[in-house]
Amino acid sequence: MLERPYHPALPLRNGHIQTFLASSSLRALGPNPMRAISRAEVLTTEAGVRLLGWRSRQTAASSKALVVLLHGWEGSADSTYMRRTGQSLHQRGYEVFRLNFRDHGPSHHLNRGIFFASRVDEVFDAVSRLSLAARPAPVFLVGFSLGANFALRIALLCGRRPIANLRHVVAVSPVLDPQESTRRADRHPIIRRYFMKKWRRSLALKQRLFPNDYRFDAVLRSRTIQAATDLILERYSDFPSSRAYFEAYTLTGTALQDLPLSATLLTSADDPIIPVENFEDLRLNPATRLIVHRYGGHIGFLEGPALRSRYEDDLPDLFDRMQGEAHLYP
Repeated sequence: MLERPYHPALPLRNGHIQTFLASSSLRALGPNPMRAISRAEVLTTEAGVRLLGWRSRQTAASSKALVVLLHGWEGSADSTYMRRTGQSLHQRGYEVFRLNFRDHGPSHHLNRGIFFASRVDEVFDAVSRLSLAARPAPVFLVGFSLGANFALRIALLCGRRPIANLRHVVAVSPVLDPQESTRRADRHPIIRRYFMKKWRRSLALKQRLFPNDYRFDAVLRSRTIQAATDLILERYSDFPSSRAYFEAYTLTGTALQDLPLSATLLTSADDPIIPVENFEDLRLNPATRLIVHRYGGHIGFLEGPALRSRYEDDLPDLFDRMQGEAHLYP
């Protein structure tokens, strides 16, 4: 499955090409039955935070399980890799819920406060509510990039607040050291421009919606992700520094050693944003699998002329094996 050998054709043996193509809208062309039947839902957490997501139910009376998908930073429930993965899972009989973080997708109006990657509790609460409503069906959680970081932190929180039917967590290209990933993104001009363009658009929208709360003019003039992060933290957070902020969601070393849920981490040695050394230094328990491919870029793992991601097929295979094909839930 996810660990089977991966040898893409020569043009795809470049981490940057894999990374750029993974989110390309070209891969989202054509009909997507999963997206066509999806319906918007707003989940309200115990703290009053509202998160927007899209649910795609099975048209038959039963489904195998619920799979919750978490996107990366400045992505959304409608990102190409979310659409493609959701479509593959839905075709194989799974109900799919694609969750937006706050201020991602068309959700900026739902909360006055702005997005910080340290805010895991609200995402944990949303996943808990989805899982509770899905009982007795099993639930699987899949995260990409920063969403993979969130997924792993949600699994860690299950040690104190168990989610009874959350069976397995998959982290694709997880951000483990956000400080280093920020440095790497800033060093690459195309990657830096890609993220800054999307972030500026997001902040400008938030400012228009809440003009009495936010003035992002200086932030919008920032030339790097790090500089913009520093300004936002200084003006709109309680963190004393970006170092303290990044440490709040760093998952290196022994951070994942006591994961109370089984998990799979998938990454590549040629990821231009996340250094493979982060994974070499991890200490993991026997219930956690780490898969490092030589190629794949950042959330890519593309192959063939259709540029299909390897995990689009491997994830439903993995979940089928974990629960058994015979178990269908109303």
